[in-house]
Amino acid sequence: MNPVLIDKPSPTTQAPPPVRRVDNKRGTWGMALFIATEACLFLAMFFAYYYTDKSSSQWRGEIPPKLHYSLPMLAVLLISSAVLYWGEQQVKKERYAAGRLALIGTIILGAGFLVLTYFEDMEHLQHLTPRTDSYGSIFYAITSLHGAHVLFGLLMLTWVLVMPQWEPALYTPHRPYHNVAMYWHFVDTVWIFIVALLYVAPNLYNYA
Repeated sequence: MNPVLIDKPSPTTQAPPPVRRVDNKRGTWGMALFIATEACLFLAMFFAYYYTDKSSSQWRGEIPPKLHYSLPMLAVLLISSAVLYWGEQQVKKERYAAGRLALIGTIILGAGFLVLTYFEDMEHLQHLTPRTDSYGSIFYAITSLHGAHVLFGLLMLTWVLVMPQWEPALYTPHRPYHNVAMYWHFVDTVWIFIVALLYVAPNLYNYA
């Protein structure tokens, strides 16, 4: 008796096995924990700013940083957060073209912030450098750290922009637009505190 032959699908044509959908909030929790660690880092830097010789005459003799760059930079970041928030709302409504337009606008505004940072540093470096004293060291450490976070945020925004699809997604990453928006809003919030503590407060103290 001849054996019965059973046709088996070719390995190249066999359909992939069904994949269980991973909890799409896992990436959001990961981003939240990452933001929490970065927030602790900036809190430590702010503490060092006020702890390291803050009451010494050397610090009081320093020229306070000017506001004609920092305040427009703050406005740029706040507008970028508003644009990105609007884009996230459009994505929830499945208006993906509007979401991409918001991403492009946010990237342009973020790049503009870095350009203003360059001009602000070039002006401030004329009378204060990281090697001048402890004040110059911690001042540039905080502002440079924030600039690095802005650059990293721009890279993430660009990565989300070139993704062919955002959601719903069977495979990771899940909710990429929302997760990168969380990080960008965090970076913008940090700049609010930097402007208040490192720029506005010294000027108020100088005129008090």
